[in-house]
Amino acid sequence: MVPGRTVSCEPGDSVFFTDERLSIIDQTALPGATIILELSTPEDVVGAIRRLAVRGAMAIGVAGAYGVLLGALGAAGGNVEEIRRATGEAVSIISASRPTAVNLFWACRRMENALEEGAEDGPDTLTLRLRRRADEIAFDTIESNRQLVEAGQEVVGNGAGTLTHCNSGPLAAIRYGTAVGVLIEAHRRKKGIHVYVDETRPLLQGARLTAWELGREGVPYTLITDSTAAQVMRRGSVDLVITGADRIAANGDTANKIGTYALAVLAGEHGIPFYIAAPDSTVDLECADGSRIVIEERNADEVRTCAGRATAPPDSPVYNPAFDVTPAKYISGIITERGVLRRPYVESLRRSRG
Repeated sequence: MVPGRTVSCEPGDSVFFTDERLSIIDQTALPGATIILELSTPEDVVGAIRRLAVRGAMAIGVAGAYGVLLGALGAAGGNVEEIRRATGEAVSIISASRPTAVNLFWACRRMENALEEGAEDGPDTLTLRLRRRADEIAFDTIESNRQLVEAGQEVVGNGAGTLTHCNSGPLAAIRYGTAVGVLIEAHRRKKGIHVYVDETRPLLQGARLTAWELGREGVPYTLITDSTAAQVMRRGSVDLVITGADRIAANGDTANKIGTYALAVLAGEHGIPFYIAAPDSTVDLECADGSRIVIEERNADEVRTCAGRATAPPDSPVYNPAFDVTPAKYISGIITERGVLRRPYVESLRRSRG
C-alpha cells in the first residue's frame, strides 16, 4: 500500500491533471482568449514554464511536480530502473527551468523524496507513488492558499484602498491565490475595497491577468501604469500595498516581480503598510538573506516590444531582470497560511515552520 491522498486539481483550476496529461490555462493568451494547453512530456512542461504559459510560484511548483510524473509515465512499460532514470531526468530539467521561484525546487524535492521512499517498489507501485505525491503537492498548495486568504483578512479593513503588483491570484496559485486572493476574499466579505492594479511592465501581468481576475469576480479596480503608484499614494488613495512572492529568505528579504522593491520604498515613504502574501513553501530558510537569491534575467525583446510591436530601436541595450528583492525592513508583515508574521522575521519565519 502506498501512503498518501489521491487528491488532484480539478478542471477549472489554472493547472490540472487528467488522463495522463497536464492541462494548463495558457496565461500568455489572456485576456483575449482562454486556451487550455495539454502537456504530455517533461519537455512540454519546461517549455510552458519558460515562456510563462504557466507562471506564478505555486502554479509552476504544481506544474513541475506533474511534469516529473509525466517523466515516469513516459517510461511506463519499462522496468523500474528505466522509470527511475526517466523520473530523475525530469527532475533535473524541470528544476532548472526558472531559478528564482523556490516552490519549483520544493515540489521537485518532494518528488525526489517519493522516488527514494519507493526504493523497493515495482514499476506500477512506484508510478502510483509518484502520482500520489504529485496530487499531494497540488492538494497542499490549494489548501495552504485557502488558509492564507483567510489569514490575510486581518490586514484588510472595510473600505480599504489597496494596491497590488503583477499577478498573485488564482492563475498564479491554482485556485485561491495569495495577495490577489486576499483581496478577492475581502470583496466577497463585502468589505467595500478598491484595488489599484499596476500594469507591471514589461509583460503586463497586472493588466492582462490581475485585472481579468478582479473583473471576473466583480472586484472594483483601477488599472494604473507602474509609474502612477507614487501619485495614488500621495493623494491618499492607498491604505495598504500587498503583493505575492517568489522566494522569501530566512531574514524576510523577499524576491518578487521587478518593481516590487520600488513599491515597498514608496509605501514606506508615505507611511503605508506593505505586506507580502505567500505560503510557507515559498520561504527558503536555507537562504540567509536576499543577496543569495538568484535573479532571473529575461530576453531583451520583452522590453524592446509591447504587445508584439516595437517600442524601442531593435539594437537598444537592455537590462531585464524578472525579479527584485525587497529588504525585510520595508515589509510590515508576511501573510502565510499560519497567520500574519511580523518582524524580526528571522525568528517568526523559523517559529512558524515549527
